[in-house]
Amino acid sequence: MSVKDDIPAIFLDKISPKGLETIQKCKEFVEDYCLPADKLYLGQMGEGAARWEKTPEITEKLKAKAKELGLWNMFLSKHYTEGPGFTNLEYGLMAEYLGRSFVAPEATNTQAPDTGNMEILAKYGNPYHKERWLKPLLDGKIRSAFLMTEKGTSSSNALNISCTATENVEGNYVLNGVKWFASGAGDPRCDVWLVMCKTDDNNKAIYRNHSVLVLDAKKALASGKAKLIRPLTVFGFDDAPHGHMEVQFNGYEIPKEDMPNAILAAEGRGFEIIQSRLGPGRIHHCMRLIGAGEFALLRTIQRSNERIIFNKPMNKRETFINSLAQHKIDIQKCRLLVLNAAHKIDISNAKSAMRDIAIAKIETPRTIIRIIDWCIQMFGAQGVSQDTELARMYAHARTLRIADGPDEAHLNQLGRGESKKFPLVDKFFERQQQRFVEVSKL
Repeated sequence: MSVKDDIPAIFLDKISPKGLETIQKCKEFVEDYCLPADKLYLGQMGEGAARWEKTPEITEKLKAKAKELGLWNMFLSKHYTEGPGFTNLEYGLMAEYLGRSFVAPEATNTQAPDTGNMEILAKYGNPYHKERWLKPLLDGKIRSAFLMTEKGTSSSNALNISCTATENVEGNYVLNGVKWFASGAGDPRCDVWLVMCKTDDNNKAIYRNHSVLVLDAKKALASGKAKLIRPLTVFGFDDAPHGHMEVQFNGYEIPKEDMPNAILAAEGRGFEIIQSRLGPGRIHHCMRLIGAGEFALLRTIQRSNERIIFNKPMNKRETFINSLAQHKIDIQKCRLLVLNAAHKIDISNAKSAMRDIAIAKIETPRTIIRIIDWCIQMFGAQGVSQDTELARMYAHARTLRIADGPDEAHLNQLGRGESKKFPLVDKFFERQQQRFVEVSKL
């Protein structure tokens, strides 16, 4: 089936021929290679500690195939010379198909958190950052982690970040603090950490108190003053070898002479960088979630074709058919919201699209969670077991109501933006009253 059938008509003429061809290739690559490889990937995982020491061999084979097909780094939009030149809208449609498979994002080098890290290295990195870290990331030779979240604080507000990098008497920077849920930090290929930390304490310029440090992960761990404490689970999933790690800095020193390349952009620009990183990333997450939701429905339709309830197939029951129809409507609603936000970024920038991004980020995870929950219910006990993809999908979708800012933060931001328009409502109705008087005299 052509991907044209899946693309909302309002966006179809905004997609280039190259974009349309690549979206089609994504669909076919996921269906022909990635979905069959999902089970193989899990089967190739090691046991015990070995699960953190190697990556299933199917990964590199899929990456080679994706490169051969030209399905590589599609997330890096046309604003960056390092990317293949797609718009956020075009990549959003690709991400929907990639989200159907567990292995597809890494197979195409479009996996989080590397996508966000590569984007800010491309945007803010100096020549050293780009050669030392960005190039091997773009080539898929190494992995990365973004260390922002901290235990016991509301980390969605970057101003609350308390992990410190302070200058000692020798002029070296010393890191102290604990990060957790550092996704990707458990991967044996993880070579670089981007660390959000506090480098100043100026009450008059609170948005200039934080910086993003670019650290050699293996060097930091070898010092003994940076440690991987433990992997954190998400509903019992540890996501080895990728992992979501707790990382402790205990007096880790960065020599003064290394600081020009250890700080991204400049000291005090951390808040700006993190805002830039999260905008397109939220679109990527949402579109992959939509793909997961669509795949969950496919699995459930398959289940309904074979499940007999009181001598009648589930797929013939009106309650099932009506619920399925509503879920398809809800997915289309989310698809339109997310693609609209992606297009808004393309024609302006992420900052001007904040309202649209917030709406998409709020609505998509909670909608897809509800859909996957229904799919689990249709499977019964099998739905919560390892015999379907649904439990892992549910865990991932539920996490995204917290990751990149919880629902409450986005709702508050959206509400505050709307409240600024309240005086305009009074003026609108004052104008209506004036027009009422004038129209009455006609």
